[in-house]
Amino acid sequence: MAIFSPTEITDNYMRASVGKAASPAWRLFLLAVASGVLIGLGAVTSSTAAHGLENAGLVRLMSGLIFPVGLMMVILMGTELFTGNALMVTAAIDGQITWGRLFRNWGIVFLGNLVGAVALAACMAFFGQLNIGGGDLAVYTAKVAAAKNALPWMNAFVLGIFCNLMVCIAVYQANTAQDTAGKVLAIFFPIMGFVLAGFEHCVADMYYVPAGIFAYMNPAYTGLIDAAGINVALLNFGDFIFANLIPVTLGNIVGGVAVGLVMYACHGTKRA
Repeated sequence: MAIFSPTEITDNYMRASVGKAASPAWRLFLLAVASGVLIGLGAVTSSTAAHGLENAGLVRLMSGLIFPVGLMMVILMGTELFTGNALMVTAAIDGQITWGRLFRNWGIVFLGNLVGAVALAACMAFFGQLNIGGGDLAVYTAKVAAAKNALPWMNAFVLGIFCNLMVCIAVYQANTAQDTAGKVLAIFFPIMGFVLAGFEHCVADMYYVPAGIFAYMNPAYTGLIDAAGINVALLNFGDFIFANLIPVTLGNIVGGVAVGLVMYACHGTKRA
């Protein structure tokens, strides 16, 4: 089966963006909540598989092999993901949607992604999933959250740029394929790559950081996390928002928009 060319996928995405921009708010929000859950489930499964490993490289490798299932589910189920929707900028530049419609989409989808991912984090922390390994998974989850909140602001921003370069490349590559196997393969390698490299994805962090905060709030894990020597002062929502979510989100926007602009400039069929 033939694949779509770069010009075809660029134009196809712009046409799809028109529908995304016009979608009712309730539909956008529900699909965005679903994406937050699906990306979060990629984080849940990858953390569960990697938490018992000691070598940092092996931890990232194991996580990278499993985390891509999140974006695979998002693409194949047609849900709404904030980071991928950065590519909608091409339709705005081309005049097919207004900038107001673009920002409306981004705002609703970002909020929905946040609700879905945080709700999943609470379920995992308070209903036993982090009991795996006698609570070792809870300790690992808190460790990951503290490390993400400890990133210097500019580090989080730059790591966010490169993350969404790879995510949006994965989205474009998935759209070259017309069959499920091709889409899955196209998604897998860029997403595995960003996890291996330690780049930062705002929707994934909407799960990772709240999950660590909730784990520390759960009395079943508090003592274990304290004993592990984790800097628990970082496990709070203030640091999550201002030290992680804001810079990572801004970086993700820059990275995703950059991919869209290059594809539009080089491959888009501009309207007359």
